[in-house]
Amino acid sequence: MKTRKIPMRRCVGCREMKEKRVLIRVVRNQEGRIAVDPSGRMNGRGAYLCRNSACFEKARKARALSREFSAEIADEVYQDIIGQLEEHVGK
Repeated sequence: MKTRKIPMRRCVGCREMKEKRVLIRVVRNQEGRIAVDPSGRMNGRGAYLCRNSACFEKARKARALSREFSAEIADEVYQDIIGQLEEHVGK
């Protein structure tokens, strides 16, 4: 029986490698639009965040997503990320 390789990604907040499925994906598409990607399948450049608020605050303060995408991040994107964090806590 073959074991599947688990995809790993680096969180832009804490810089730790974690399983892709436990992270929040933020994507910038070819038009330059930045959005949260709950499915993890949208086309474009992705950046990943842990599902904890301390890590999110660290990334926001360090402007890690802005650096990752070389673009300003709109407040709506941060609100979507906060929504994803709250949804995760509710589970």
